Amino acid sequence: MKAIIIEDEELAARRLKTLIAECDPGIEVVAMLESISDSVEWFRQNTPPDLIFLDIHLEDGLSFAIFDEVKINVPIIFTTAFDEYAIKAFKLKSIDYLLKPILKDDLCRAIVKYREWQGDKRQLVDLTELMQIIAPKRQNYRERFSVAVADKLKTIDVKEIAYIFSASSITFAATYDKHQYTLDQSIDKTSEELNPSDFFRINRQYLISHKSIVNVHVYPKSRLKVELNPPVKEMIFVSIDKVTEFKKWLDGR
Repeated sequence: MKAIIIEDEELAARRLKTLIAECDPGIEVVAMLESISDSVEWFRQNTPPDLIFLDIHLEDGLSFAIFDEVKINVPIIFTTAFDEYAIKAFKLKSIDYLLKPILKDDLCRAIVKYREWQGDKRQLVDLTELMQIIAPKRQNYRERFSVAVADKLKTIDVKEIAYIFSASSITFAATYDKHQYTLDQSIDKTSEELNPSDFFRINRQYLISHKSIVNVHVYPKSRLKVELNPPVKEMIFVSIDKVTEFKKWLDGR
């Protein structure tokens, strides 16, 4: 069985190729494409693969644009962290949606799901419908949170929050005055409600404010360590799959 990877981050693409081989040696990755234009050209010159691993947010736009140029009826497994609020919808309407950084067990389950899906001969993904899922842009973002302090309720403004983190399945908000408050919702949901211009999900555990960043240290292999205010005892790294997006966010793009 032949597959292609459409992913604009080389390290992420190579890692995904390795994981695919470990999950299912019967899958041959015949191409790794980085952009919409490269993908369109490849599809026009080659026989369609059996399966596509597709990142939605590419360097030159949303990858859905590929299928406006070429009509390809190929099953898709999405591999992206873009628009995380749509995860449930994607899982219902596609073979699967893998949240970066991709875990081997999740990938293996998605491939097994594809094998079973292939046997059922179901209809392919409606890309137009999926595009409509991610098209709406959030206009109203959370401005404050109500938190419990002892036997009272306290309101904290979002602008007071330096970063939000998850520990032992509990979500905490750390404020600039060095207090921490428990939020009554997941970090995933919190990420959906905050303005992406001000907050960035650097990894599965931390959602940080631009103003909380003291320094960003560059480590080998493009790893980035973030130093925050208030200080954090542990070393906080940007997920390798989010490094490019994080740099753009720092630049205000």
